[in-house]
Amino acid sequence: MDVPWSVVPDYHCFGCSPHNASGLGLSFTPHPDGLQASFRLSRSFESYPGVVHGGLTGVICDEVMGNLIVLARRTPAFTVSQRTRFLTPLLVDAEYLCVASLSHGGTGLIQASADIFDGEGAVCVSSTATYQPFALADVRHQLSLDDDEVALLSDAITTASAPSSNGVLT
Repeated sequence: MDVPWSVVPDYHCFGCSPHNASGLGLSFTPHPDGLQASFRLSRSFESYPGVVHGGLTGVICDEVMGNLIVLARRTPAFTVSQRTRFLTPLLVDAEYLCVASLSHGGTGLIQASADIFDGEGAVCVSSTATYQPFALADVRHQLSLDDDEVALLSDAITTASAPSSNGVLT
């Protein structure tokens, strides 16, 4: 599933861009609860020998939650706060799945959660976050996009396919 950012030529998101050789290279697929990304990290992302750096697990959760917001709510959002609970370390060269969902809510701040599961389905990491939605035009001065790219991205956000039809995404 393409994220709206993919319409911007050569975007370099650390989490999901195919143009960032040192990034995570996450790709997303629908999940009954929202959005998911499978991943396997090499020793390039290591902390202690054989263990994935804990900060990267927070990045992965944030990336899946943030892209779910863009796809489901049709608005980009900045992370305001994030709390991550580490239950077990992630191991390098092992398969994991991150699943994100949105909390029901009205306008204003958006609440999301994400869990990272190991290959046997056990939860290794659990994260919750609060996001502040924004209009691209309002933060134009903070983005390194030209006017044509802002217009292209705005259109892609409003026309993106929602990842799931469940009640979490309405």
